[in-house]
Order: sequence, then structure tokens, then C-alpha cells
Amino acid sequence: MKELRNLTFEEMETLAAEAGQKKFRGRQLYEWIYKGKTDFREMKNLPEVFIRGMEDEWRIDSLELLRIQKSKTDGTQKFLFGLGDGEAVESVFMKYKYGNSVCVSSQAGCRMNCSFCASGIRGLKRGLSPGEIVSQVLDVERETGETVNHIVMMGTGEPFDNYENVARFIRLMNDRRGRNLSMRRITVSTCGLIPGIRRFTEDFPQVNLAISLHAPSDELRSRLMPVNRSYHLDELIRACREYTEKTKRRVTFEYALIRGINDSDRHAEQLANLIKGMLCHVNLIPLNQVDETGYTTAGRGRALEFMRYLESCGVTATTRRQLGADIGGACGQLRLAAR
Repeated sequence: MKELRNLTFEEMETLAAEAGQKKFRGRQLYEWIYKGKTDFREMKNLPEVFIRGMEDEWRIDSLELLRIQKSKTDGTQKFLFGLGDGEAVESVFMKYKYGNSVCVSSQAGCRMNCSFCASGIRGLKRGLSPGEIVSQVLDVERETGETVNHIVMMGTGEPFDNYENVARFIRLMNDRRGRNLSMRRITVSTCGLIPGIRRFTEDFPQVNLAISLHAPSDELRSRLMPVNRSYHLDELIRACREYTEKTKRRVTFEYALIRGINDSDRHAEQLANLIKGMLCHVNLIPLNQVDETGYTTAGRGRALEFMRYLESCGVTATTRRQLGADIGGACGQLRLAAR
């Protein structure tokens, strides 16, 4: 069956018209979907003949809730959703002082093969459809009973390796006639696919950009992140500067601190020199450990020392709270354990 959450507002109007209905029935259908309804029978203002036709050809939610893990320490909830082809993806619900955030996946698996990450251990299976990404947000809201105020695309997969579907997802979330989420409340994270960054800069100047950096030199970054062999660090930083100049928005650099690998004072100095003068922010992450990688976290204490060094060099930095550490908080861990 076809997935209704893939469709835009205009496409649902066309769908209604092709079914012999007035266009406004498409608007009503769209509104019900973004109120979280998954049963056509709950859409009380739609005609019976329209509902029957929709039930024959369309489904509203293609995900199956397989498992939920709830942190005992900070309220983080991690969801494992099954896809129609037997694959699975993870989504994470997090509570902050500024509101609720959901981290969504853009692919089943990942082909980037970053050495410290669980997401790519079994490789890429496929990109997710826009509807499958939308469903992560709406299903998390249904299961938690909470409204999601912010979306981060930092789950399994590389968003710019699935650009078209991610772009449609962003537009669906932003549509004022449906979810109506401000683009300024959406963040997309990339490991550094430069063509995608440049396209994103033009297409979505109001959406936040985060870069999974994790190393301040080409030699180390190429060892940790194979993508750097294709898109070198100087090219990546140049693309980020172009983003800040065109959008007037700061870029966030994600930097996971790995003990004995990228956490020394020399690494902090190299990082400060690399990005000095840029409109940016460094988000330091005490590594969520994944047994399969062999890496260990530098710890929060070292992260705070690293942060203070960057700040002494004039670089704005914060240390991320380690949310969900007791439930396998790193991307891909729950998916690995379930297989």
C-alpha cells in the first residue's frame, strides 16, 4: 500500500479530486494526519465513500513500534521502529528546558563508516521515505503524549545521502497547514558531504546546520571518518564559512571526545585555529561508548577542560549533557541489539 504521509498538501488536494471529491477534502485529510490520526474512521468529517477508497489503497503510518527504552536518570526515551521491509530505525525523545526534542533517523543503516559510530556497522540498507521520517515525529508524540518543539536529524544515516526525501520531510514539517514547525527549530547534521551542504545552504537558509567534525586535522579525521578522504577538511571549513556568510546563521560543530584519540590540549589548539573567526559553536560530546568500536569516552571532566581551552581562544563551546547513557544513547545501539 502507498504511504499517505509522503504527500504534500497540494498532492492530497489532487488525490481528493481524483477520487471524485472536492479539493477541500484533501485539506481535511491533511489536517487529520498532522493531528496524529492513523485510522481513517476517526476522520469524522470525511465522506464514507472517500474513506472506503482510501482504505483500499493507502496507509497512514508505515512504522511498527518494536521497543521503547526509558532512561531512569533524565527522561530520555529511545524508540525502535520496524519498517515494512523488515529493517528498523531508531528515534530518541529528549526533554530540555527550552522544550522537547526528537532525534530522527534518515536512513536504515549508513554507508559513511565512521569508526566510532554504531550506525554504520552493518552498512546502508536504504534511505527512508519522507513519510517514514514524518512518522517518527508523530509516533513519538503519540507514544509520549508530549508535543515535539524541535527536530534534530542526527539519528542513523547521513541526511545528505538521502537529500530529496529529507528536503521533502523538512517542507512537510514546516507547512503551516499541517505541522507548522518553524524551520529555525530544525537542525540537520552531516558528516561533511560538501555538495549537500552547498545545496542545503541555498534551499534551506533558515534550517540549522550541524557538522560532525570530531577531528581538527586531515590525518586524524580521515582515520576516524572515511568521508574526509573525499572531502578534505579545508574544503569542508570553506563550505561552512560560505553557509554562515550566506545565511547569517552560525554553524554547530559536533565533536565527540574519544580518550587518547582526539582529546589532547594539542587537539584543542588545532581545533581553535581551524575555526577561529567563524560564526560557529562547538558542541563537545563525551562519547557514548559502543563496544564494537573499541573506543572509550574521554569523560565529562575532560570535556569541560577542553571547552575552557576553546573559550580561552575565543571559540564558543558547550558540553552536551549525556542523555540516555543508561539506555544505549548512541545512534544505532538499540538497532544492533535487536538483530
